Amino acid sequence: MTFRTKDLGFAYGLHRVSFELPPHGFVAVVGPNGAGKSTLVGILAGLRVPYLGSCQYDGREVTAWPRRDFAKKVAFLPQALRLEFPFTAEEVAFMGRAPYVRGWYASEQDRIAVERAMQMTDALEFRHRDIRSLSGGERQRVMLAAALAQEPRALLLDEPATFLDLKHQLGIYRLLAELGKEILVIAVTHDLNLALQFSQHVLVLDQGSLAAQGKPAEILVPALLKSVFQVDAHLLTGEHGSFMRFDA
Repeated sequence: MTFRTKDLGFAYGLHRVSFELPPHGFVAVVGPNGAGKSTLVGILAGLRVPYLGSCQYDGREVTAWPRRDFAKKVAFLPQALRLEFPFTAEEVAFMGRAPYVRGWYASEQDRIAVERAMQMTDALEFRHRDIRSLSGGERQRVMLAAALAQEPRALLLDEPATFLDLKHQLGIYRLLAELGKEILVIAVTHDLNLALQFSQHVLVLDQGSLAAQGKPAEILVPALLKSVFQVDAHLLTGEHGSFMRFDA
């Protein structure tokens, strides 16, 4: 199961984008502001229509999937989500089980999935707190837990490290890289060093077009960064891996 696009376009922000992604792995989507990153992930999630060209998941157009069936395969975490009702963090995580609900009560499988998801995102400590009382970073971890509770085969995220402190940024990206061993993870990010360190594949968007794709260390090179981001960068390699240094 994987995503495949052909000449994918949208009324604004995306033009003739074609790629095929592996069935599992961590894919980073990078590019300047306004490059079309969120538009692309929104189309993959089946939330932006109508689009031009083709966008398929598991050989079927994303618009042709029954919504409940698609939600069992693909989970999406937007950059920001407003929750104004007095739900506990655990109740919000249980919302990720909506595609599986058949009655009024949660099943044992639902409880196991939510417990595991909240543990993975380091959210168990505030499971009984009102979601409105949590910090932005804590809310983000709860929302990721809800997405993971869906037990998807593909996880789509728009800036998953938003609001997170450095410790939890690294923790989330380590988790996404680990999840990529079993499922497909696609994350929009502005942090090129996190993309370089943790992802296995990168899509570079520029002005709505696909500027490059491939292994991060082969794609995120000074010439491309200068062309796409208009910055001077140097790729440095040490015993702990590669990272980019940007000139002031």
